[in-house]
Amino acid sequence: MRRFLDRYWYAYAMVLPVVVVIAVLVLYPLAQGVFFTFTNINEGNIANPILDRPASYDVVGFKNYVNVLTGGESFGAFWGTLVRTLIWTFSCVFFHYTIGLGLAMLLNRQVKGRTLYRVLLILPWAVPGFISAFSWKYMFNAQYGIINQLLRAVGLPDPVWLGQSNWALVSVIIVNVWLGTPFMMVALLGGLQSIPGDLYEAAEVDGATPWQRFRHVTLPGLRSVSSTVVLLGIIWTFNMFPVIYLIAGPNPNARILVTYAFERFFSGASRDYAVASTYGVLILSVLLVFATIYRRALRKQGEVW
Repeated sequence: MRRFLDRYWYAYAMVLPVVVVIAVLVLYPLAQGVFFTFTNINEGNIANPILDRPASYDVVGFKNYVNVLTGGESFGAFWGTLVRTLIWTFSCVFFHYTIGLGLAMLLNRQVKGRTLYRVLLILPWAVPGFISAFSWKYMFNAQYGIINQLLRAVGLPDPVWLGQSNWALVSVIIVNVWLGTPFMMVALLGGLQSIPGDLYEAAEVDGATPWQRFRHVTLPGLRSVSSTVVLLGIIWTFNMFPVIYLIAGPNPNARILVTYAFERFFSGASRDYAVASTYGVLILSVLLVFATIYRRALRKQGEVW
């Protein structure tokens, strides 16, 4: 051990500040949130030094988890919100990947003005998210938005995009696809440029069609990049709060788990910190289970990371 420390003390000294910051900003709040899930803490019984009021909440064990998972009336419909969250997540990631891959393949060709196209396609990613959200919210306005004006101009029905219907979920999916596609495009473009051109030439000499070259050369060559960006995309989208809340607000038809946890924590007559924390822990648990299964599936395919 002494020899080990003498050799690597500098590396550990450099890492120590990061570990301390992560412990203070991430691990401590996480541990506190997990503790809150076993209590009935809310705005009325939490300690308030301004009012000189001590904490009066009680430990209730797994009561919050039972109520949330069994769909207690005062705890919201967890399973319905989870289904909506999964629809939101996988729809966004599917379109992120497919559109991003298509654009990456187009930009990987020697076309005139390719640099300009890259800059224009990266713009949605470069613009601050809240500016994009407010712009899209105005465009989705049922009466004055440009989208409905165009639909009315061609004789198509103009829905109330952000009203109390499933169009609200469709609206936020459209916005998130527009925002997230550039990242997927850039990542996949880097993967495409790392595939040796000799493989395509050999496949073409062997008589492979464009679809066969895509299926047997492009997709296998992008496997390591795809597995990483898809996992990151699912985690980011599952926890995507700004797009939904800035565009749809507390709309139950666009509500996902993370926005509902926010609503329980910051809104209502009595802010229910215990239930909000329970939702947070359940969100973390779902993502951990998915990441574990995803990682094992990649290992079976020979991908190790």
